[in-house]
Amino acid sequence: METPRPASVRALFWAFSSLALQGFGGVLAVVQRELVEKKQWLTPDEFLEDWAVAQIMPGANVVNLALIVGDRYFGWRGALAALAGMLTLPLVVVLALTVALSGVADQPAVQGALRGMGAVSAGLIAGTGLKLIAALKGNAMGVLVCAVLAALTFIAIALLRIPLVWVLLGLGLPAMAWAYHQLLEQARHRGAP
Repeated sequence: METPRPASVRALFWAFSSLALQGFGGVLAVVQRELVEKKQWLTPDEFLEDWAVAQIMPGANVVNLALIVGDRYFGWRGALAALAGMLTLPLVVVLALTVALSGVADQPAVQGALRGMGAVSAGLIAGTGLKLIAALKGNAMGVLVCAVLAALTFIAIALLRIPLVWVLLGLGLPAMAWAYHQLLEQARHRGAP
């Protein structure tokens, strides 16, 4: 059975435009639901792998994910179409809102609305994370190692305020080495009679 895929570069542009407009400030949850559950352009495992790569690349994570998905289906043209979809309409909306709300930005009601949107975004991200936990069962590193790495990352960033680059080097490099070792072991066991 062939997996669904975008019909054209134009379809990719409009899909990512729609995603960008739906998830202002918290697009991860929307992207996961749309690309994995609704459109089925990615499996949960592919989404996790692509999301992991998107997070370590410089720039906005969701924009990086759009580039990866676009490239997967249509090469550089797809990457550019997905990038344009993620950026064009939100840019227009932000510019319009800037002009329209420039005189009321310091009003308590506007500031309260923005704080509320931040809380909703945090909830969406947490909900997506909980949905994706099931995909860790098939992770080469094992659920326990993934949980320990997640806890150490939380402690390092949230509690100790260690800069992300040092957390990536201190935890990411050993995690990559462990994953590589585990994948070699799995390949060795599959090849053994």
